[in-house]
Amino acid sequence: MAAAAAAAAAAAGVTANAHGAMADSGGVSQRSSRLPVRGGGGRGGGSPDIWKRHIVRQLKHRDRSQHTMFQDLIRFYTELLEKSSLAKGILSRSASVSKHPLADDGNSVLSLPQQKNQLKKATGELAFQVLELQKQIRIKERVLVGQHTRLQEEELQVAESSDAHRELQHQVEQVQTENGRLKVEYDALLELQRGAETKLREQLERGGRLVEDMLEWKKQAAARMNNRNERRSRAQEANLQKELRTAAKSKVTIDSCCSAPTSRSASPKNETRTGKTERTQPRLFRSASATSPRFFTTFKQLFEKRRGNSVCSLEEDLIHPVGICVLAQVPARALHVLDAHEQGINAVRFSFSSDLLATGGTDRVIKLWNVRGGSLTHRATLDGSTEGITCIEFDPMGFRVLAGSYDKSALLWQLDDSVPKVTITGHKRKVTAARFSHLLHHVVTGSADRTVRLWDLHRAACVQQAEVASYCSDVVCCENCIISGHYDCKIRVWDSRTISCVQELPAQGKVTSLDLSADHRQLLSCCRDNCLQLVDLRSWNNDRVCFRAEGFKCGSDSTKAVISPDGCYVAAGSADGAVYIWNVSTGNLETCLPDKHSSSINAVSWSLSGEYVVSVDKSRRAVLWSHI
Repeated sequence: MAAAAAAAAAAAGVTANAHGAMADSGGVSQRSSRLPVRGGGGRGGGSPDIWKRHIVRQLKHRDRSQHTMFQDLIRFYTELLEKSSLAKGILSRSASVSKHPLADDGNSVLSLPQQKNQLKKATGELAFQVLELQKQIRIKERVLVGQHTRLQEEELQVAESSDAHRELQHQVEQVQTENGRLKVEYDALLELQRGAETKLREQLERGGRLVEDMLEWKKQAAARMNNRNERRSRAQEANLQKELRTAAKSKVTIDSCCSAPTSRSASPKNETRTGKTERTQPRLFRSASATSPRFFTTFKQLFEKRRGNSVCSLEEDLIHPVGICVLAQVPARALHVLDAHEQGINAVRFSFSSDLLATGGTDRVIKLWNVRGGSLTHRATLDGSTEGITCIEFDPMGFRVLAGSYDKSALLWQLDDSVPKVTITGHKRKVTAARFSHLLHHVVTGSADRTVRLWDLHRAACVQQAEVASYCSDVVCCENCIISGHYDCKIRVWDSRTISCVQELPAQGKVTSLDLSADHRQLLSCCRDNCLQLVDLRSWNNDRVCFRAEGFKCGSDSTKAVISPDGCYVAAGSADGAVYIWNVSTGNLETCLPDKHSSSINAVSWSLSGEYVVSVDKSRRAVLWSHI
């Protein structure tokens, strides 16, 4: 209450000073108007008007300055007074008093002190409110100043961000310009590469034609030489026959006394002819022995030169004996576990000698491993693919490796060279399968572009192509036959001589892989319905056996299953990281190998010796299993 009273007094004092100042201004004006005029006798009364106007100007100046000082306070006070209910009550009572001026004067006189006290109280409250409002105004002003400061900081940050944006945009334009320049250079280099490849193919074709012409010339030369030798032999034989007939017609006289001398003396001509015959007979054999080495040497040189211009070496053309597995052993434990690649592994394959292993993954390389003493030792790395590897195949002689890639190509390496020897291009999408054909220097590929193609490695060109109605996931080859698996739940059999479909086998789901038994009598397919299906190719109705197991699940659209080399077992990897092995004769699960893989298994491979099984998964791990 004391603070409110003090505030009210301060407000009242300020108001009184304002009103007093205005009253002084008015009084001064009145006094100045009543001042006596000095020097009234002057002309026109100019002197009194000058000092009056001077006083009036000073008073107006003071009035303006003081009015400006207290203008806000007076305005707030007036607004609060108009809004207060007390002012309304006073106005209403004053209106009633004005309507009844002759009412009870005694009561009016008694109520005046109360009204005065109420007015003072109201004035104090209003002054306190004025101070509170002024405090709020100052607070708002400080807030406004802070907001203005933050606004300036934000504007500065916006300006800096705009500068950074312009700089980044300039850098983007520079990078785009550089990319455009690099693309032009790349296109030019690509065009040069295409031109060089075209020239290379032309040179290879020209070389092939030259080799064929040389072979034809050699063949004609050998034929001419054989004809000359034959004519010479026939002429010599005819001369011999003629001499023999002449000798047979001659008469010989025999003397009993001295048969031997008489015979020799009586037939000198016969003796001469006999000697001549004896001399002629060895000549025939000498001629044959002299011409035969030249004949065989010519053919030897002919074929040696042909091999020198071939895509494949002499060692590759030789037929090596392949080991036969009598009894495959069911693996029981892991011998070696390692992280074979930097990323997931998609394919694995043993060589025909079982001492070499190849793995390929999404890190775009193929790694070769020596298999010795139950462990894997890194031997070499084959690179050249621009994207991940999808499948791997060894040739029967063990000198070459064939692989399919996500970069729409198939690549052929020599084991002793890390650079691809042949790159096969022409598919429009990734190559999902690549196999060596039974034809010499030919391979078969299947692709996601729904085609199966036969390629000639000499020319790196497609010689046969089959359009398929569905995505091709895998292919296998046997004599005069190509078998392909597809996503439309069908297995197609093709005649490799005409690339025409001769049979369609139904499957129970999307086919993810195919595998042939060593005797080419049984076909194994893995499907997305978590089932392995073994088909007997010998029977007309294609008898089949299905293999399932609790917990087995096909982990991807490219999961690969295999048949053991003796044809007694089938194996596949599951999405739970375990290897499942079934017995073909009983159809039951033989064993399950868990706990070594932490992710889905993509592929398994069984060595031709029957001793080892290798499994690879999506987390770059490879595990070597054995029964030992």
